Amino acid sequence: MLAQIETLPVNTPDVDWAGLLPLAILGVGAVVLVMFRSVVKRLPADIETQVVTLVGPITVLGMWVAGGYAGENVPLASVRDDVGEPAFYIGLLVVMGVAALLVRTMQIGLDAAVTAGVGLSAISAVWALWDDRFTSTGPFNAIGDQFGVDGFSLVITGVIASAVVLVAFLLDDYLRREELDGPEMYVLMLLSAAGGVVMAGANDLIVLFLGLETLSIAVYVMAAMHVRRSESQEAGLKYFVLGAFSSAFLLYGIAMVYGATGSTNLIDIRIFLDSVVLVDDGLLMAGFALLLVGLGFKVAAAPFHSWTPDVYQGAPTPVVAFMASAVKAAGFAALVRVFVVTFGGYSSDWQPAVYALALLTLVVGSVLAVVQRDAKRMLAYSSISHAGFILVGVQASSPEGTASVVFYAVAYTFLVIGSFGVLTVVSGRGDRATSLDDLDGLAARRPALALAFTIFLLAQAGVPLTTGFVAKFEVIGAAVEARSYWLAIAAMVTAVVSAFLYLRIVLSMYMGTAAENPADDGSRIHPAAALAIGVALVITLGFGIVPGPIDELARDAVPHLVAAG
Repeated sequence: MLAQIETLPVNTPDVDWAGLLPLAILGVGAVVLVMFRSVVKRLPADIETQVVTLVGPITVLGMWVAGGYAGENVPLASVRDDVGEPAFYIGLLVVMGVAALLVRTMQIGLDAAVTAGVGLSAISAVWALWDDRFTSTGPFNAIGDQFGVDGFSLVITGVIASAVVLVAFLLDDYLRREELDGPEMYVLMLLSAAGGVVMAGANDLIVLFLGLETLSIAVYVMAAMHVRRSESQEAGLKYFVLGAFSSAFLLYGIAMVYGATGSTNLIDIRIFLDSVVLVDDGLLMAGFALLLVGLGFKVAAAPFHSWTPDVYQGAPTPVVAFMASAVKAAGFAALVRVFVVTFGGYSSDWQPAVYALALLTLVVGSVLAVVQRDAKRMLAYSSISHAGFILVGVQASSPEGTASVVFYAVAYTFLVIGSFGVLTVVSGRGDRATSLDDLDGLAARRPALALAFTIFLLAQAGVPLTTGFVAKFEVIGAAVEARSYWLAIAAMVTAVVSAFLYLRIVLSMYMGTAAENPADDGSRIHPAAALAIGVALVITLGFGIVPGPIDELARDAVPHLVAAG
């Protein structure tokens, strides 16, 4: 009986391993860290110090190898040709030595050092793919027509990898302070980042769903990992339950789209919708609605935002930094890839829904933020408001709108990591000192941190000479070009309302009474956390004053769907 069944041919998709290298580095890095820690739980202190120091030069070498494999040319090959091989390799050894000294100075643990090294290697691979492959040959597929590599996915991948590096620096001292030190948080973050990379380059709805679940499940656990805080377990449970509902909506949406188009592949769907006029498109419209609900939850768009304040307040503060940066960037990457690129021909059908979502998200995020008394809840509602701004760019459904989304994602990633980085330091043991009362007089206790936090808050408010101002300007400009004038006006008005929130925190830090705060002992900030906050600060101010490089990058980061073969 079985012998009579005709065997159908199976077409093995072509795999471009270089295009998959950033994803592979993040995933393999997580596996290697798990395997190592399953064998060696804890190294002696003196030996671990030496091993951590070696991670610096190994990371430099890993970045060089990753860039060489991902690109068409060996990194810095022109420099090698100009100075000669002996001088070049001597210089490389010097750089490796400086990296070893830097890692030793940062005083971080092995897990954080390895995680940061993995993230930097992924960034190097992204850079090489952009510089050597994308700019010369254009977008290409890495796995058949299931996963694509284009400017858009590369930039989002770079954003996610950058978040991994900076959050790893924030986690190191935090986990030791809270007596949670171990590899679990770093492994979960790497796995979540890998899921976000899959979402950014997915060319199939099923692949996108797998990436979303990989990203989400890891973050659910990360949110609940502070075992000594009941708020953390509550945050993880609430995030998991509501996330499960949103995943169900997304799956139903995928089923509806499949029923209407006969495929889950975004390329086939786009070709079908461009060539066929649906007489009855009710099933497709239902799919649009359900997909929007599922992805709207992931980016914390109102009215799917109810989980955000409680989860942000209860989860470990560095985890919140990762959620607000990498997770949000991946969610918006999926929104752009599905709606703007795949369903662009039906933009007149889904644009009104996104218009309403953007307007509601702007209003809810800005108005409810001003009545909060906890800085983490304030920044949670601020995150909702920023999601509304990015939705304004999505709603434009134009190259300018997509470029504004990319710019906002890059700018907001460093803004929010810097903001929550400051809260990570000042929240003290127990991670609870985040109310306005706890921030009173922070400028007197920790003037450098107060100044950095002020700059991040003013940037979120959209003050000129910061990346926040340029990001808001680009989004509003895209809305005006798309003739969404009322939405642009609403964005400007809510930006003014949100400014009150940020000024409230600033006034609390500078005008509040410097009361005794047992949670914040005023001790020297950990070097790794200082580096993370410093990098975020430099990018926020530097590219706010000279936004051209990021703006050019955002305009080149155009999402594409490339058919295999």
